[in-house]
Amino acid sequence: MVPAPHLSEQTIHAAQTVWDYMLLRQPLQKCDVAIAMGSHDLRTADYAARLVLDGWAPLLVCSGASGRLTRGAWQQTEARAFADQALQAGLGQDHLLLEEHSTNTSENLQFSAHTLAHAGISFNSALLIHKPYMERRVWATAAKVWPRTQVVVSSPPIPMRAYATASIPLEEVIAIMAGDLQRVIEYPRRGFAIQQEIPNQVLAAFDLLTRNGFVSHLLSPQS
Repeated sequence: MVPAPHLSEQTIHAAQTVWDYMLLRQPLQKCDVAIAMGSHDLRTADYAARLVLDGWAPLLVCSGASGRLTRGAWQQTEARAFADQALQAGLGQDHLLLEEHSTNTSENLQFSAHTLAHAGISFNSALLIHKPYMERRVWATAAKVWPRTQVVVSSPPIPMRAYATASIPLEEVIAIMAGDLQRVIEYPRRGFAIQQEIPNQVLAAFDLLTRNGFVSHLLSPQS
């Protein structure tokens, strides 16, 4: 039986090791478009709107249908919720496009490109905005899906220990992050992302987290 997750200091240290690996900390660069990749965390939408308002890109695409964390919980698509949040943050409707059909990271990219093409907008560079612990996975997916597109990945500048909220407790953050690291490991073999070097200390941290019960967002054996 897998033990219930426990936030010991050893667990926190392992989680921080994984967090630091998943966070790329790329410097911002001006890009042709910005894409806010949908999730359950609306802080990403606020941050994406601020980047566009600050001039890092002229247009924001909010991308996402419903994912494993919002399906059944939200009455609208992730893209629509993100767009509403961006409007509340002060971004004008004329700087927004919606892509409401994607259900994974690869589709976020592919369907956003289709949405932009349908609007008559071409791009050679994209600012991809997601949760902090999704940065590396987003980058690896983009390198596979868009090998000729210059991408910069960014996320809200929130430290791991401050990231948890009432609706996203730290135990849940760590479990989700463990699942995302597993996908960084596994998806290159499935052709979904490029291969990346993973330091031994990160693999050891992942092993500790999964042995200690942070397994609720791991890939199922059938997936």
